[in-house]
Amino acid sequence: MKGKQSRKIGILGGTFNPIHVGHLILAQNALEYCGLEKVLIMPSGCSYFKDPETIADTAHRIKMVELAIEDNDCFELSTIETDRDGNSYTYETLDILCRDNPDVSYYYIIGADTLLYMDTWKNPGDIFSKCTVVCAKRDGLSDTVIDNKVRFLKEQYDADIVVMDCGEIGISSTDIRERLLSKKSLKYYINDKVIRYIKENGLYGINSN
Repeated sequence: MKGKQSRKIGILGGTFNPIHVGHLILAQNALEYCGLEKVLIMPSGCSYFKDPETIADTAHRIKMVELAIEDNDCFELSTIETDRDGNSYTYETLDILCRDNPDVSYYYIIGADTLLYMDTWKNPGDIFSKCTVVCAKRDGLSDTVIDNKVRFLKEQYDADIVVMDCGEIGISSTDIRERLLSKKSLKYYINDKVIRYIKENGLYGINSN
C-alpha cells in the first residue's frame, strides 16, 4: 500500500472549468515539495458536487488541460475520470490506479479548504488508505484550523497528510468566467493558448467571432 512503492506520482484533480495558472502553480509546487516524478492533471467527470449547467463540455475541458500543460514534461493529462460513466468518485479512481500501478505511491494534491470537508466524500477511509494527501495552505484558513483537521483525519483514518506552505495564488475558475463575461483581460491568469481556445469555441458565453 502507500509508502512502500518506489515511484511517487501526484494527482491534481478538478473540474478545470477552465484550468488556470493557480492550478499549474499548485501542481508544480507539490511536484518540487514532495519530490514527485510527475503530476497527473485529472479533469473530473460528472461531479456530484457541481452544477452541470455551469460546466463546459468534457471534451473542451480536456482540450484546455492539454493546451495548458503541453510545455511541461512533468505534467500528464489523465482522463481516467472523464472516461467513466456516471458520477466521479475519488475512491474509485484511486482503486483503479493502485490496482493497475502497484509500484506507485500516489500523492493527492488539494487546497486546505478542501481538506476541511474531505471526510464527507464517499468512502473517505478508502481514499486515505491509498494515497498521501498533499494539502496546500490557504491564507483564509488559520494554522490552528488546519492542524486540528489534520489531527482529526489522522486519528480517524490513519491519514498520511503533508501540509505544504507555498503561498497562495488567489485565482478561481469562477473569477476567470466572471472576467470573461466582463470582457476583462485574462493575460497572466490563463495560458495564452487556452484563452485563444475559449474564444475560438465561444465558451462561457463568449462570442467566437
